[in-house]
Amino acid sequence: MIHLNEEAARCLLCNDAPCGARAARAIRALRFDNAWTAAELFAGLSDDEIARAEAACIHYDRPIRIADLKKAVLNTPINQNTPSTPNLPSLEINFCDMVCENPFFLASSAICTNYEMVARALEAGWAGVFYKTICKQDIREVSPRFDALRKEGTPFVGFRNMEQLSENPYDVDFDILRRLKQKYPTKRIIASIMGQSEEEWIELAKMAEEAGCDAVELNFSCPQMKLSGLGSDIGQSNELILCYTSCIKEAVSIPVIPKMTPNIMSMRSPALACFYAGAHGISAINTIKSITMSHEAEVSQKKTISGYSGKAVKPIALRMIYEMTGDPVIRRAGVEKHMDISGIGGIETWRDALDFIQLGCRNVQVCTAVMQYGYRIIDDLCLGLQHYMAERGITELKKLVGEELKNIVLPSDLDRDTMVFPKIDREQCIGCGRCYISCMDGGHQAITFGDDRKPRIVGQKCVGCHLCRLVCPTGAIGMAHRMPKK
Repeated sequence: MIHLNEEAARCLLCNDAPCGARAARAIRALRFDNAWTAAELFAGLSDDEIARAEAACIHYDRPIRIADLKKAVLNTPINQNTPSTPNLPSLEINFCDMVCENPFFLASSAICTNYEMVARALEAGWAGVFYKTICKQDIREVSPRFDALRKEGTPFVGFRNMEQLSENPYDVDFDILRRLKQKYPTKRIIASIMGQSEEEWIELAKMAEEAGCDAVELNFSCPQMKLSGLGSDIGQSNELILCYTSCIKEAVSIPVIPKMTPNIMSMRSPALACFYAGAHGISAINTIKSITMSHEAEVSQKKTISGYSGKAVKPIALRMIYEMTGDPVIRRAGVEKHMDISGIGGIETWRDALDFIQLGCRNVQVCTAVMQYGYRIIDDLCLGLQHYMAERGITELKKLVGEELKNIVLPSDLDRDTMVFPKIDREQCIGCGRCYISCMDGGHQAITFGDDRKPRIVGQKCVGCHLCRLVCPTGAIGMAHRMPKK
């Protein structure tokens, strides 16, 4: 049986794919966890079309098994009550007093540095942009400036970025934002800024307002600024956060949204500083300070600390989002009722975005996934989330906001009197023994592996840690019912 996600992940997602637009789009939908759209597209592809697509497939080892993908997708149970694409629910949501057509924005970064780039993204369906941070400094970048952490052939598990702020003159950037807002009045154009003094912060914020921007984001979080006292240096000081946010809030009438650094122990105090300063919202998180050791990424044989992003940082980002939406101190102060959160960090699929939304975000920003796959991923971000809502009978996105907060508890409050045994599907098991090795060397020696190459759970030893399930390459290990411990 073909492994859907694994086979779809082999696709190179070619530009102007030789396999044909519909086949390529169906595979891309699968790659980004949008099985509903994939099923619709595959159902419309004839056997002859699929045969031609497989023959035209570009790959480094073997063509994608498109016929097998079609068969597997159409044989997978998909909710037949889900409406067709034109009848899906709206993703419109209010964020910081701005009505947004969907929650998906470009994050302030290399993916939005000029008019043409942003215009192309907005045309593709992104609801808005946090434009690359504007400053009055002379920005000079290094080369190379990117690096990627890989595992077992998987690209971009983590991504290192050494880029700073916009290299354009600040007046050029504000003219770009002015033109974008004039061309796309229903899209949300947000200027990200960074000043070196209170006067400069205010000046840049006023210029953003005069350019017609919908809001201003305050970059308190860039981890690799050349000068001290900028970027994440501000985000680590509650006094500076309070000072700069409050003075900018008084200077402009558009929403003010500080962007916070993860390079701190807790997000609670910075969030409270933003709240008491009158911020309309918070963007979080920016990249995590890190070092990679790749020789190819050295700058004149030197390495340095820079920002880390991508799928690997998502759990860290979610923890920090929770500290601003579900932390008891935050909730007692009423922070979550007065500030909206824009979530950032490892968002690649609609399910990633959903995780942030269910922890209280009304907006999400994407960067690394766009750098790897392009603006086109907006299709599956929107359609996947819409199909999910339709399947649950949810008609308004705001009903998903924060719905999982009630299920986040302290470790001391977790149920320690029951357990869930792993359950092995004998037909799906291929007898590789990965579960046995991991249980023997990293678990509780609760799996036997005989001459028939079939693992068996030793109930008296199993503690229900589920390491075996996580390492199984075929998904043959599932979960039994929860039961009391003996």
